[in-house]
Amino acid sequence: MDTIGYEAAAASSTFGAVVIVVGGLVLVGVLIWAVRLGIRVKQREPRTPRGGEHPTLPDSGPVHETRQRREPDEVPRAEETGRRLTPHELGSTGSRRSGDQTRPRWDRGSSGSFGSGGPGGT
Repeated sequence: MDTIGYEAAAASSTFGAVVIVVGGLVLVGVLIWAVRLGIRVKQREPRTPRGGEHPTLPDSGPVHETRQRREPDEVPRAEETGRRLTPHELGSTGSRRSGDQTRPRWDRGSSGSFGSGGPGGT
């Protein structure tokens, strides 16, 4: 019987198993190193406030609300341009400051909106 071939086959399969185990250990080591590096980088970043924590005031002091009435920019009509506009030609829906800054008030006796009940207008 020729045992040299069997011994060579057994040695190569043992060598292959050792290579797989060593490669797996190297891969696990690289993954552990990457996780530890990520944790260190995350600890160096500034922390954002969590839920329930209040942010601090800016150096310039508190920011106050401003109220203003806005009116939409007009969209050109098809009769003016001679053709219909496509969506990408419309752009963003802009608005501008209204010339009349008085707050709108409802008339006495009007419902204010549809279906809210009430006696309606006179």
